[in-house]
Amino acid sequence: MITIRDVAKASGFSSATVSIVLNNAPLAQYIPVATKTRIQQAARKLGYRPNLFARSLRSQRSHAVGVMVFDVTDPYCTLILRGIENTLFQSSYVPILTDAHNNRGRFERYLEMLLDRRVEGLIVLANWLFLDVNILADLEKSRIPTVMIGRELRTGSVSSVIVDNKLGASMAIEHLYSLGHRRIAFIRGPRTLGDSAPRWRGVREFAQSKGLRLNNSLVIDLPESRAPISGFDAGYNLTRDLLRGKHPFTALMAFDDLTAFGAIRALTSSGRKVPDDCAVIGFDDVPPSSLSTPTLTTIRQPMEAMGEMAVSIMLDHIRRQPKAPRPALHRKVTPELIVRESTAPLKQPARSASSRNRRQEAR
Repeated sequence: MITIRDVAKASGFSSATVSIVLNNAPLAQYIPVATKTRIQQAARKLGYRPNLFARSLRSQRSHAVGVMVFDVTDPYCTLILRGIENTLFQSSYVPILTDAHNNRGRFERYLEMLLDRRVEGLIVLANWLFLDVNILADLEKSRIPTVMIGRELRTGSVSSVIVDNKLGASMAIEHLYSLGHRRIAFIRGPRTLGDSAPRWRGVREFAQSKGLRLNNSLVIDLPESRAPISGFDAGYNLTRDLLRGKHPFTALMAFDDLTAFGAIRALTSSGRKVPDDCAVIGFDDVPPSSLSTPTLTTIRQPMEAMGEMAVSIMLDHIRRQPKAPRPALHRKVTPELIVRESTAPLKQPARSASSRNRRQEAR
């Protein structure tokens, strides 16, 4: 391993001078440019690389950020992680990714390990596990800049980035309503999940503004499950239950995209065409949405931008500490309606030949 002493010997300057130049210490401003150039050239020629671990011990700066995900197989995570990674890279920070596998004990152990490695900040992609109050307490105790994506904790220390769920749901039902659909089925989110209540509030407020009657027999809730792909199976089974009921529907609004995929499978299996016989809309815009058959109309969460925003908030906190800690920031981003093939205008029932003949006779 090439050391500062090796560079000093090759350049002809003392180890102290070489250290000041290569570490860009404050005294480097007083060293002649020619000296700096000669030292830097010698370092490049020898292939010198600084010992970042030793440097971090001296400066107490690791330039590392812990990124905590509860299940990396969840399609919701993919674009958020891309936004986090890109922004950290541009800021010369290294992400340390951990996957808790939806296990509280694993999450707590990873949190300890990240703190032992002196990460300068935490970014957490929240999900079901945050129903556990002990998890929240662990984050509060960490006392390092922490930003949560997907859940808002109105606390004094943990910042958050979430999508405007109420607005997104309102956009979804407005789209179906604009296409002429009035008999709409709803697969809502689990009651204990934070996103569920504001989305249903958006649906109800839009329906009230239009005088649209919501049929309680066409409203059904997803069961609670921590498996990331459980939404597909639940969407399939719940849609089959709706189809067995006595109340027909021409459109279905799913809690998320995976639920919508399951709903489409159930509709297709029952002989109904999407969107001709039933329009389907999802929420999230996970990557498979543009590849499914039919492609899925959905409400897009700007997931990559949410990851970027979380990093920006966290880095701002890091730069302000410890001189002037900043109170938690809470950001709510605007969703977007993405219209694809799974929704279409309501088909008007074909008129019978006898009714056409009666109208012609009346003329």
